[in-house]
Amino acid sequence: MGFQQGKSKQLLMAGLTAALFFLSLGSLAYAQQAGGSTTEYRDLPGIGSRNMVWMVAQIHLLFAGFVLGVPIFAWVCELIGVRTKDPRYDKLAKEFTKLLTAAYSTTALFGAIFLFLLVGLYPKFMNALSDVFYTSYFIYAVLFLLETVTLYLYWYGWDAMSQRKGWHLFLGFLLNVFGFMIMIVANAWGTYQNSPVVLPEGMTGWERSWAAAHNPTWWPVNVHRLIANVVLGGFICGAYAGIRLMGAKTAEEKAHYDWMGYIGNFIGVFGLLPLPFAGYWLTMEIYRYNQQMGITLMGGFLSWLFILQAVLIGVLFLGSNYYFWLGLAHRTEDSQKYKKYILGFITVLLLCFGVWMTPHSMVASLQEARAIGGTHHPLLSVFGVMSAKMTVSNLMILVTFASFLMYWRANKVETVSWAKAARKVPFILIGLASLYVVWAGVYGYFVPAIVRIYVLSVSQVGTVIGTLILVTILVVVSMRGARETMLHWGRVPNRVSYALVLNAIMVILLMGLMGYARSASRVHWHIYGVLEDTSRYAFSPALGDAAMLIAFSTFGFCMFVSFIFWVASLSSEKGGKIEKAGVPPLTPEKAAAR
Repeated sequence: MGFQQGKSKQLLMAGLTAALFFLSLGSLAYAQQAGGSTTEYRDLPGIGSRNMVWMVAQIHLLFAGFVLGVPIFAWVCELIGVRTKDPRYDKLAKEFTKLLTAAYSTTALFGAIFLFLLVGLYPKFMNALSDVFYTSYFIYAVLFLLETVTLYLYWYGWDAMSQRKGWHLFLGFLLNVFGFMIMIVANAWGTYQNSPVVLPEGMTGWERSWAAAHNPTWWPVNVHRLIANVVLGGFICGAYAGIRLMGAKTAEEKAHYDWMGYIGNFIGVFGLLPLPFAGYWLTMEIYRYNQQMGITLMGGFLSWLFILQAVLIGVLFLGSNYYFWLGLAHRTEDSQKYKKYILGFITVLLLCFGVWMTPHSMVASLQEARAIGGTHHPLLSVFGVMSAKMTVSNLMILVTFASFLMYWRANKVETVSWAKAARKVPFILIGLASLYVVWAGVYGYFVPAIVRIYVLSVSQVGTVIGTLILVTILVVVSMRGARETMLHWGRVPNRVSYALVLNAIMVILLMGLMGYARSASRVHWHIYGVLEDTSRYAFSPALGDAAMLIAFSTFGFCMFVSFIFWVASLSSEKGGKIEKAGVPPLTPEKAAAR
């Protein structure tokens, strides 16, 4: 009975989502027809129109990232379950998807509120954007309906298609395709604001929308946001598992949610490793498009945001590694032999963290500036340039990969003939890659900027990515037929859960911070160089004010996500017997190597 009521509530939310979506389209059509209106801006008393739009947009985008990221690894988990015939992966994928269905309607709700605010408060901007992209709204509408139908078929058909997994996997694949296409259509609207292209006179309709969408930063943002969505979804699901782990009462529940937290953290780290490379590509394209925008972003008043970014990313890397180290200490049989390696890893991470958060110029009074000989510290400013920061970011990626690799192989004994080499060669390759990264970073101080950016930095990125791919292939091949020892799931301390929750909060803050940086680089333009902002808010807010709004948005998003977690936990408690049907329990003794 409770399960049927849950179905009815979710179907009601689906109907509400569709109704809100069509109301949004109606409001856009009304705004398009009212293009001749003399009203350019409206304001909200007290909070202000910009602040209101900012917070609603941020919460909507965070939910959208979660909704687009979760289906990717839910589908992968289900595929692994089908290939390995392990029902635990299928159960895990279903639990991930349950979180997705609860968040989907909330995403649409905030999207509708966001659109209503834009149409009502910024009619001048919406008219200009609709003149360019109006035809793409129809594509978005069709994709939204297709994604909604596919999502509910995928969710409600889970048990009905248990004997026809091929069809169910196909639905999951379609769900991810539609989600990706929705993302790139919406990204076209946002990237056109930062890097608009010249639209010839007489170009209208689909041709005009396509030309505007194909701007220089469109694909870099698509790739960057896709990876970021996977990171966000993985760490939020890991936080959900961490919270459920702290409240688990049986050994079976503890083992299951400990394993679920590991999968979520693994997915988050898997996406985190290539994410800085995608961000570097986006920054390069911004510089290519307009150097002044790039200088504003990286060398102007927004440059201090990257110090905050360094702190958040450093904490995220430390939290992810700390989670792996706790797993080594409490889940493996022989944890003592890893302590000396962990000490080395944490030393390198802390040194890199210190370099990454070092500013190039100091905020100093006149007396302080005279004492140090200028705004640039004679020693620390050496570590404040991009050559040093690119070097340490790549080193942190390699160290994190080494931590994961050590944990991944902790309970496995290779049986191949070259087993001894298989255990040493991956770490030798990581060490050689680290040496090259350091050499390229030091050499970058002695060459022109054009060589450092387009030769040395690219070679560093290529070396790190090549090492990650090569080592992964080598380890997968070497572990075929490996003997596995026991992993004790569910015996970890509460610090594991704290690390999972901390990682999720760091990712949310990071997405809010970098979203503001990208938008604020336009300064006083709605559409850079095309449509000027003439409202009372045509100024860049102080970094402290921006940080406060980002913090409020993060708090609001976390509260909504907590509510979704609570609703999901009620559903699992009431329908637990239905969800666990046919799934053998994941006890600590049966969870070896899972």
